[in-house]
Amino acid sequence: MTAASPRTVVTGLGITAPNGLGTRDYWAATRVGKSGIGRVTRFDPSRYPSRLAGEVPGFVAEDHLPSRLITQTDHMTRLALVAADWALEDAGIRPEELPEYDMGVVTASSSGGFEFGQRELQKLWSQGSQFVSAYQSFAWFYAVNSGQISIRNGMKGPSGVLVSDQAGGLDALAHARRQIRRGTRLIVSGGIDASICPWGWVAQQAGKRLSTSDNPERAFLPFDPAACGHVPGEGGAILVLEDAEAAARRGARVYGEIAGYGATFDPRPGSGREPGLRRAVEAALANAGARPDDIDVVFADAAAVPELDRVEADAITGVFGPYGVPVTAPKTMTGRLYSGAAPLDVATALLAIDDELIPPTVNTDPAPAYSIDLVTGQARPAKVRTALVLARGHAGFNSAVVVRAPKTP
Repeated sequence: MTAASPRTVVTGLGITAPNGLGTRDYWAATRVGKSGIGRVTRFDPSRYPSRLAGEVPGFVAEDHLPSRLITQTDHMTRLALVAADWALEDAGIRPEELPEYDMGVVTASSSGGFEFGQRELQKLWSQGSQFVSAYQSFAWFYAVNSGQISIRNGMKGPSGVLVSDQAGGLDALAHARRQIRRGTRLIVSGGIDASICPWGWVAQQAGKRLSTSDNPERAFLPFDPAACGHVPGEGGAILVLEDAEAAARRGARVYGEIAGYGATFDPRPGSGREPGLRRAVEAALANAGARPDDIDVVFADAAAVPELDRVEADAITGVFGPYGVPVTAPKTMTGRLYSGAAPLDVATALLAIDDELIPPTVNTDPAPAYSIDLVTGQARPAKVRTALVLARGHAGFNSAVVVRAPKTP
């Protein structure tokens, strides 16, 4: 990033997470280590190997959205629309007051509207094609959240969707930043995923990375000797990103800056080449103009698969040294939210900066062999000015983002 490049700041947060509906509830739970993981309730999971998930509590779409949107949207999109509404409100943005081509939407998705798609396929098989909703043509699609948010808010600027599993959430924020640096004033960005339905559940089981434990406190254990896979979840975060000068002109509250980004792809298995996560970290630091000792906390990807935990620990210690930086994985309280996970981690990093508190990684007892300073048990008070967020997607995607505290006048 050069001195002439416009800075991109975050001015609004909208969170729908398994341990809190809304930013205030989410942060209140996260800072004290309250988990939202439990037995699946959206369908009967008893016939499946994995039966735990993080489900967003207390969400009634009809309380937030008009009936016309309920009939044409998946559960995932309803969560995203509400999170976008909250983020815009938090940022003090009234879309109808801004030029429509000055606003865009860039989200990430790993699966699309699976629950809607399953329901319509069931109608097709059991009743016939005439009973399938016309909205099936787009309600299942990866780009549907971007489309519905842009339509609801009259946003006609640069928009899109990134599909790279959990890494996609960071890739979306980076693409939004890129569009702002090209001249767009405001981008709504982030990710919300929700595939807790039989169709989505079968697809997740096929990846063979889901924990089969029925104990919510021992199911998702990144960096722990007993790690046996992750617990999936639904939700995520939508953020309002703005050009820093435009935000300053309107007197906006600024949570922080998206200061750096790096992405790599792992080499072919068996090639003998090193995984790409460390290079993504180094690229993000360079892009932010930051040194390793500038980073106050790392938000880990936290796969809870031993070989993947080893790769991540090696990347962290390779850049920062053994026990060289505090590391946390608050997703142990929510499950891995796929494309929603990394935007939620970015939002959490910004809240940690504001509150001067590193949230804990719950339940895990890290193995000494990883040589990382994992924050466990309870939150750690710390003056957080710069944070690094890591995310990896299935099949080799690696992304890293540096977020920085807002500049003081």
